[in-house]
Amino acid sequence: MTERLNKSKENVSSMFDSIAPKYDFLNHFLSMGIDKRWRKKVRKLLAYKKDAVILDVATGTGDLAIELHKNKPLRVVGIDISEKMVEVGKAKVIAKKLDNVIDLQTGDSLDIKFDANTFDAVTCAFGVRNFENLEKGLSEIFRVLKTNSKIVVLEFSKPNNKVFGGIYKFYFTKILPFVGRMISKNDFAYKYLPMSVDKFPYGKEFLDILQKVGFCETKTKKLAAGIASIYCGVKK
Repeated sequence: MTERLNKSKENVSSMFDSIAPKYDFLNHFLSMGIDKRWRKKVRKLLAYKKDAVILDVATGTGDLAIELHKNKPLRVVGIDISEKMVEVGKAKVIAKKLDNVIDLQTGDSLDIKFDANTFDAVTCAFGVRNFENLEKGLSEIFRVLKTNSKIVVLEFSKPNNKVFGGIYKFYFTKILPFVGRMISKNDFAYKYLPMSVDKFPYGKEFLDILQKVGFCETKTKKLAAGIASIYCGVKK
């Protein structure tokens, strides 16, 4: 891959705007539906009172926000820098008659437009690797969380097993970009995905960053032999 990884919010927003109409289909098709089970695991890790207010950062088309409503929170707010992704998400929320609980809006993870100590939990699925400034984005999440509240992050990582890792790398760098390009008609978006995963500080390195911005009780759990990982931390 010769392209430079450009994570400016303008580039990321434009890229996701362009693939928004096909995003949900490709997401579920290319992951063979396993992403749905991963989001369910995120929901089950959140134990909060039923009148909780949750923030889902980089919400995309709202799949995790919709999953989170099953825990019966008072409100789920989803923010994303891609207007087109949010538009698709809003239509899904309305179709499911969840607009009284779920509020999706355009918003920047590096400048979250909510007061400090607002949310009972913050989630982010497959979005932190796209933050233009990872530490700043996580610091913003820390700021808007209430004391004794949890962050749960779901993100791609890399398998440790060499054989499985080789197969996964071939799929991720060859098959996935080809299929994604054919269906989305975007030449770069599905090349960006493996590039962004390759550059992401997964595992202990990400836990170290969580701790650096103030989170404690940090832990991680690998999913599907390390294809993805869930990270948790608590604001004390």
